[in-house]
Amino acid sequence: MLKEKIPVYDICSLHDESGVQDDFLADRFSDYLERHYSHLRSPHRHSFFHIVFFTKGKGKHTIDFNTYPVKALQLYCMVPGQVHSWHFTGVTGGYIINFSDRFFKSFLLNPHYIERFPFFSGVSDEGVIQIPPASKDAATGLFESIISIVKEPRGLRDMDKIRILLLQLFMFLEDKVPVLSNRAIPHQKMMLLRNLRKLVEDNYKNIRLPKQYAELLYVTPNHLNALCRDLIGKTAGELIRERILLEAKRLLTNANITAAEIAYELNFQDNSYFSRFFKKYSGYTPEAFRKQFDIKK
Repeated sequence: MLKEKIPVYDICSLHDESGVQDDFLADRFSDYLERHYSHLRSPHRHSFFHIVFFTKGKGKHTIDFNTYPVKALQLYCMVPGQVHSWHFTGVTGGYIINFSDRFFKSFLLNPHYIERFPFFSGVSDEGVIQIPPASKDAATGLFESIISIVKEPRGLRDMDKIRILLLQLFMFLEDKVPVLSNRAIPHQKMMLLRNLRKLVEDNYKNIRLPKQYAELLYVTPNHLNALCRDLIGKTAGELIRERILLEAKRLLTNANITAAEIAYELNFQDNSYFSRFFKKYSGYTPEAFRKQFDIKK
């Protein structure tokens, strides 16, 4: 296995008086930035789910190599493993919530309940939500209620109160997501797409063909491709390739790893094959991609 140099932060490493326990942290964004901005402005990963809600500020936020301008009333949802960084200009305000994948498992009978929300798909574009001005008070009210419990804990049931408020926030956000939410999509189709994405996430290094995933899902390759085109506008093959390409980009941000080592890690036949794949689908050679981030090997 490759040893990654890109920082991976867990909640313990960011834990302070604003953290109730090792599985959860909530704070106002200005206070959080004051403590952590110096090292979080560089590309890094989290081992936890990460929610940022901007109420004011300007700058840019990069998630998995997609850059978004920071805007008031913009909210970002990220899952463990995503690479991101931020650069702000002027005063930035808002809220931040971090929680581990264990946070809800003892509370909900369904350990995969969080996966139902589209903004936790791990696809950066699907995790960016613009809150309408008319919903600002409702959104900030939920964050303030959570932080009030964090700042002044009163009893053993406080963590359950936070979990309930957080679920209310997720359901509130689900209504604001433009992707797929305005269509009457059968639950079975959404479950199939969710299961495909989970399989790809777990197996993209070893399983490359759509027909192999179709077999695992007990559907035909044609049905799987038609489903992907209908719901996300791309084929199953494109979804698989995008996940491989994303991991290649993540690994290339580590200056201590050679392209040949990355090719081996991702199960390419050789470095030449990997380089051709990367150039075809990213538009850059691995070396040119690294130069964008001033990464030298």
